[in-house]
Amino acid sequence: MSGSLNITAATVDPALLDLPWSLPLETWPEETIAALPKGISRHLVRFVNLSEYVVAIKETSAELARREYDMLRRLQRLDIPCVDPVAVITNRTTDAGEPLESVLVTRHLRFSLPYRAIYSQSLRPETATRLVDALAVLLVRLHIVGFFWGDVSLSNTLFRRDAGAFAAYLVDAETGQLYDGLSNGQRENDLEIARINIAGELLDLQAGGRLADDIDPVDISNGIVAQYRTLWKELTGSEEFDQSERWRINQRVERLNDLGFDIEELAIKTDDAGTTVRIQPKVVDAGHHSRRLLRLTGLDAQENQARRLLNDLDSYRAAFDKQDMDEEVVAHEWAARVFEPVIRAIPKDLKGKLEPAEIFHQLLDHRWYLSQNEARDIPLAEAVSSYIDTVLRHRRDEATIIDPPTGTFTQPVPVTDEDDWRSKV
Repeated sequence: MSGSLNITAATVDPALLDLPWSLPLETWPEETIAALPKGISRHLVRFVNLSEYVVAIKETSAELARREYDMLRRLQRLDIPCVDPVAVITNRTTDAGEPLESVLVTRHLRFSLPYRAIYSQSLRPETATRLVDALAVLLVRLHIVGFFWGDVSLSNTLFRRDAGAFAAYLVDAETGQLYDGLSNGQRENDLEIARINIAGELLDLQAGGRLADDIDPVDISNGIVAQYRTLWKELTGSEEFDQSERWRINQRVERLNDLGFDIEELAIKTDDAGTTVRIQPKVVDAGHHSRRLLRLTGLDAQENQARRLLNDLDSYRAAFDKQDMDEEVVAHEWAARVFEPVIRAIPKDLKGKLEPAEIFHQLLDHRWYLSQNEARDIPLAEAVSSYIDTVLRHRRDEATIIDPPTGTFTQPVPVTDEDDWRSKV
């Protein structure tokens, strides 16, 4: 490794120095490469094992690497879902002194998949719509903070499962720019880029026989425009109503909360006659249910997963008549007696299949279906064992390596006296 190597990072992992920076990225030895699915990129990208985690290394120019590193850090400070920038490495040379391209190093987002890997699993046709819906939510969040993406696409996004839906994360910020606010023209430009890119990506899948026959790529790509406009209007649009209908203020806030957004400020104006009220959200922040779950239990989950877990917590409170107890006390009890025993019961070799919150969500669905099929209450321990053996064991690993080895489930499931309340969940 050349002594002129330059590493820029907020916190430098010493293991970075052990990687073969004097070799072109395409020739790195196989023992350093992590077997992960990756999407299409205009630059060479490889996944590499580093310390206790995996990083993505992208070869690019020094200027673009530094710019993207800085942009990702700014987006993180704005609480935008994106990959974690680790370092920029410049002044690379071969052992013979020949210059090599600079690289951007980002941390691999665990349990995430590029859209092509999702389609390789032969999922149902509506998967296309769910992916586009997730991307629409991400684009709205980016536009709210003033970020013009300039290259909106499925390829520049990673997806994590979120209780039957997907959560989208920005991967490539190379073309992006932050402004104090975006004009309608800038937003429309991003939407048109998204529509064209998504149609092209799905047509490419269709040409390769990896898209269901009843999916129209153009209709799906148009869907992001419709979904974006609906969400943007709900989050930022004004609303007028008669003063006698002031209950609609709370209704608007509840609708936004149901979409997963919090309002930090709400502008309310009345006309001179005092008969009409006009309301408009001023600052909208995403992650309403995720923040509530984190505050109550310390569990970090995607928005829809958090919503499902909170519903389960509310059912627990109602089942044992604990509505008058302190909410945080009941939440701690639920986590200790219900959630944590389920997660501990998952065999170690299967823990990389899905995130804990996604496992719990799928378990609730699995138990409900068992109860319906067998017309009886299914104990939690029985549902967990059935879910592990018939569902989880046969899933592809989404944490790190594809197709990990699996073992036999022999671990007993800790069961409390309060388990049978869950038979109707």
